[in-house]
Amino acid sequence: MTLAAVYPIVDSAAWVARLAPTGVRFIQLRVKEQPPECVRAEISAAQAVCRSTGAQLVVNDYWQLALELGCDYVHLGQADLDGADLAALRRACVRLGVSSHDHAELQRALGVHPNYIALGPIYPTLLKQMPWHPQGLARIGEWKRRIGALPLVAIGGLTLERLPGVFAAGADCAAVVTDIVRHPEPEQRMRAWLAASAALIGGSRGSGSGSGPGVAAMPASAAEPSRTAG
Repeated sequence: MTLAAVYPIVDSAAWVARLAPTGVRFIQLRVKEQPPECVRAEISAAQAVCRSTGAQLVVNDYWQLALELGCDYVHLGQADLDGADLAALRRACVRLGVSSHDHAELQRALGVHPNYIALGPIYPTLLKQMPWHPQGLARIGEWKRRIGALPLVAIGGLTLERLPGVFAAGADCAAVVTDIVRHPEPEQRMRAWLAASAALIGGSRGSGSGSGPGVAAMPASAAEPSRTAG
């Protein structure tokens, strides 16, 4: 399995609707501190947008709702692994991404056989207070050597200007939050990320168009038009 090279993370279906038309093909919905009925509505709306645009939705944390609503991807932090029914996710063919911040967390993540692993924060991040020091580019290379062909997502403090170094260090995918959502022209910035990743990696990986290397393999349900890392 491979991932699209750019992986925006947003906190609402409204953001999904704004970014999906730019050509992004892999987008995570991370809703925090909302009542369950609001989270359900956000996931459902985001899923509808992704199906209509051919994008792939990743649900952060809320694995039960992802199962109920027929989503194809779930992303879990280390704490979220404790209560997650991983067997149920596998039976439903829901693909799994897991966050990691140190060697022990990487070992645990590998033990649940995820579809991709995220490493962060690579750089200092404005998004939230982190108990971990920035990992740096060298750690990306170390993680990639340890996980082999499993896709590696780099996250935390990433900007368009830092993207070449992240890919050169060995990341398969760059997850971006603030450089998009806090930009004065988010849609234009998203297109710039897609163009840059396509130029750096080549082919359809950055743009998500077509079915060449780097485009996230989609289950049949996604083909009808489907705690982050950190």
